[in-house]
Amino acid sequence: MIEILLAAPSSGSGKTAVTCALLAAFRKRGLSPCAFKCGPDYIDPMFHRSVLGVESHNLDLFLCGEEKLRSLYLKNVEGHGAAVCEGVMGFYDGVGGSTDRASAWHVASTLELPVLLVIRPKGASLTLAAQVKGVAGFRPNSRITGIFLNDCSPMLFKSLAPMLEAETGLPVLGYLPHMEEAAFESRHLGLQTAGEIHDLQKRIETLAQKLEETTDMERLCKLFTKQDREPLSISKLAPIRARIAVAQDQAFCFTYAETLEALRDAGAELVPFSPMQDSRLPENICGLYLPGGYPELYARQLSSNCKIREAIREAVCAGLPTVAECGGFLYLGQSLQADTGEVWPMAGVLPGDGVRKEKLVRFGYACLTAQDDSLLFTKGESIPIHEFHYWDSTENGTSFRAEKPVTGRTWMCGFAGPSLYAAFPHLYFAANPVWAKRFVQAAAQYQKEK
Repeated sequence: MIEILLAAPSSGSGKTAVTCALLAAFRKRGLSPCAFKCGPDYIDPMFHRSVLGVESHNLDLFLCGEEKLRSLYLKNVEGHGAAVCEGVMGFYDGVGGSTDRASAWHVASTLELPVLLVIRPKGASLTLAAQVKGVAGFRPNSRITGIFLNDCSPMLFKSLAPMLEAETGLPVLGYLPHMEEAAFESRHLGLQTAGEIHDLQKRIETLAQKLEETTDMERLCKLFTKQDREPLSISKLAPIRARIAVAQDQAFCFTYAETLEALRDAGAELVPFSPMQDSRLPENICGLYLPGGYPELYARQLSSNCKIREAIREAVCAGLPTVAECGGFLYLGQSLQADTGEVWPMAGVLPGDGVRKEKLVRFGYACLTAQDDSLLFTKGESIPIHEFHYWDSTENGTSFRAEKPVTGRTWMCGFAGPSLYAAFPHLYFAANPVWAKRFVQAAAQYQKEK
C-alpha cells in the first residue's frame, strides 16, 4: 500500500494543491486512494472529497491522542491502495506554536508514515538545501523520504533537483509549475470551500495531468510503498435509537466525518437539512446538531427563513437535545452581523449577538472543564477543543472554563444544560465515544417522553 504524508516548512507551500493532484493521479491508476488531514481543519478535507467522492478524515493528536489516532487511521485505510495525508502548517509546528505535539511530524511518527516534503523555491537556491537538511535533522527521525518542488518552473527544477539531491541525499521526485488556471482562492478562514470554487474538478484534473508529466511517479510509488498493515477489527453499528437532524448547507459545512461516524456508531440516524432552504425541521427527529461554517456569509438568507428559525427556537426551548458549535452557536443567538455589516435576526434561543472582529478570536486549541453536569459532559470533565473564528458573541456563556495549553490563559464560555451544548468551541466526538452515546441516549429519552 502507498502511504504518504505531505509536509512543508511553512504554511502557504501549496500542500493542498499537491495533495489533490496526487489523489487524482492515484485514482486514475486504479488505487482507490483515501485522504487524511493533520489537525482540526475542515476546509482541506472538502477538497479531498471533491477529488475522491468519498470521505476524508482528520488526524488530530491534540483532540484524540495516539492510540485513538492509530485506530482511526487503520479503520479508514482498510480496502484502499493508497493513503495520502496532508500536513498542517510547518512540519514541526504543534500545540502553542512552541511544541511539536500534534504537529504533522508527530502524526507521521505515531503512524510511521513516510514524508514527502513540499517546498516552494522562491528567492533561494543552495539555501534550500540548508533548509531541507535543517528540517530533516531537527528530530532524530524526521521520516522525510523525498522532496517535491511546488510553483517551480521547468528550468528552475532542472537546476535545483540535482543540487538538492547531492546536498541532502534525498530524492527530488517532481514539481508543479505555477498554474493560474488551477489556483484555489482564499478568504478569512483559509481556502474557499470546495463547493464555492468554479470548475474545481477541472482544476484538480489539470493539476493531476501536469503532475503526471512532471513527476517520477514510478519512483514515488516505490519509495512510499509500505507493507500492508494488519486490518482493524471493526465493531458493528449499534441499532438505531434516535433520529438527529444535522444542518448541512453552505452556511453549516464544518463537520468532522469522525464526529458523524461516532454518532452513527452510538445509534443515531443522521438526517440532513438546510436552515437556509427548508421551511421546517425533518419529521420525527429527537435531536439537533448545528455545526460550524459560514453563517455570517449567509446571514440574510438565514434570517429570511423565518419558519425554520421559529421551528428551531421552539424545539430547542422545548428541550430538544441540541449541540451547536461555533456557527451553530451564532445562529442560536439573537442576531448576527453579516460580513457586509448588516445585522440580521437569528433564532433567538441564546442571549448574545454575533459581531465581527478584526482578527481571530481565541484561536487554537484549548481544554474545557465542565462546571456542571449537562447533556454531553459531567461536572469536572475535561474536553479537548479547537476554536477558529473571526466573529464573537456579546454573551459567550459561563458553563465551561477554557484553558490554553502552554500559556495557561483561561476564560469562561458556553451554555450547557440537560438538553443543550452551545458554544464557540468545536467538539471532536471521536475522542471519547461516551459523548456521542450521551447525546443519542438523551435524544432517545426525549422521543419517549414527548
